[in-house]
Amino acid sequence: MKANNVKNVVLVHGGFVDGSGWLKVYKLLKQDGYNVSIVQNPTTSLADDVTATRQVVAQQDGPVVLVGHSYGGAVISEAGTDPKVARLVYITAFAPDAGESVQSLIANPPPGAPVPPILPPQNGFLFLDRDKFAESFAADVSSEEASFMADSQVPWGVNALAGAVSVPAWKSKPSWYLVASDDKMIPPPAQRQMAQRAGASVAEVAGSHAVYVSQPQAVVDLIKRAAEGVA
Repeated sequence: MKANNVKNVVLVHGGFVDGSGWLKVYKLLKQDGYNVSIVQNPTTSLADDVTATRQVVAQQDGPVVLVGHSYGGAVISEAGTDPKVARLVYITAFAPDAGESVQSLIANPPPGAPVPPILPPQNGFLFLDRDKFAESFAADVSSEEASFMADSQVPWGVNALAGAVSVPAWKSKPSWYLVASDDKMIPPPAQRQMAQRAGASVAEVAGSHAVYVSQPQAVVDLIKRAAEGVA
């Protein structure tokens, strides 16, 4: 690994899923010599998830590439101001500005954009309709794997959805963004707009919202570019 490479990678999952979805990405990064850690967000509130992420960052022995998928992008935008975080990677993720939350970013979908099949809140938590999970979240994942993801959903706290970012880390740290052009959860035009606003180096692949599961190599390639500081 080159001298200027960042060797520590911390992976942050989004809503409805947990850190186990990073397994394929984890294996590929480990094979390439990276130290990889996975955050298990409670997804109860943005503050709780930022605390969980900063605990993992604190355990690293040097600079960190902090990677977030989906709602995890809001988490890394807030947690990424930590001095140990050198670079940010957004995987089809929200990249909120100051005062924005996932809730505010999804409040006014463009006409014709797919509407994620989020069920009404139950005791302050959200789930996706299991019968529509594969189509909306994981259309290019094997049916067996998509069924498991649907049946092992993590309740996503309404408070996490509404958590507003204070000082977005992308304003002070270099960032990279992977657009998934077949995403039915976050419209690709919104992804491109957030990436451009953040000044991110952008890559784009034809993939679903679960691109980190279906195309782990594309995700790893971008993380490695970030680790090497290649725009």
